[in-house]
Amino acid sequence: MKSPAWRLVLAALVFGVSSNARAQSEITLLAPTPIRETLDPLVEGFTAKTAVHVKVTYGSGVGTRKTVASGRALDVSLLFAPFPEALETGNIDPPSATVIARLRLAIAVRKGAPKPDISTAAAVRRALVNAKSIASVDPVQGSVGGAVLLALDKMGITDQVKPKVRWVATGGVVQDLAAKGEVELAFGPYLSDMRNPGLEVVGALPPEAATPVDITGFLSTGVKDAKAARALLDYLASREAAPAYTAAKMFPVR
Repeated sequence: MKSPAWRLVLAALVFGVSSNARAQSEITLLAPTPIRETLDPLVEGFTAKTAVHVKVTYGSGVGTRKTVASGRALDVSLLFAPFPEALETGNIDPPSATVIARLRLAIAVRKGAPKPDISTAAAVRRALVNAKSIASVDPVQGSVGGAVLLALDKMGITDQVKPKVRWVATGGVVQDLAAKGEVELAFGPYLSDMRNPGLEVVGALPPEAATPVDITGFLSTGVKDAKAARALLDYLASREAAPAYTAAKMFPVR
């Protein structure tokens, strides 16, 4: 008959193995909220395929970059470019950088309103310069606004267009303003910010007018299960995930 002491040792060993198994079967993911609707089903698919549970934390595009820059990267962090401050901290691994998909900026108008020509960079310039009013997300509060400013710089029309842009807190407010006719154009990502039923999306801007925004994933330098984290990044960038990005009006890299 085994002694009580032996039972305690055995229980401790079993508990230790079980705890380790649980730790190895869960990884953490930081991601921008605008892609949540697309990402959640992909994460579920990854878990079904691998039995690795993924705990996801969402934040704004600016907020997720600040989280990583402050040294609080999760096992896998998805960031909207650009992210120089996040790279400088040393808590994400630069060689692990993996672009999973790309976003392109778009213009939308109130439903039934005339649609401007945005087929070329020159046409986009004319549309923005001639517009009486434009709404977009405040660059301080959302990464969309930063992408919009970069696009205006790229087209050389910042001084002409920036003064008539109404910078607001969220993409939802941008949609509402355009849908109600309070602004002529909504300027945002060709994604969830353009799903208001009162809007009509003119289309995505050509790359010559606005450089596509990379959604890039990194492994944390403190990741505990690097194999599982790497598998998640590879899955999110795979051909298997590509249809989900296409359906969400994102652009897959595979």
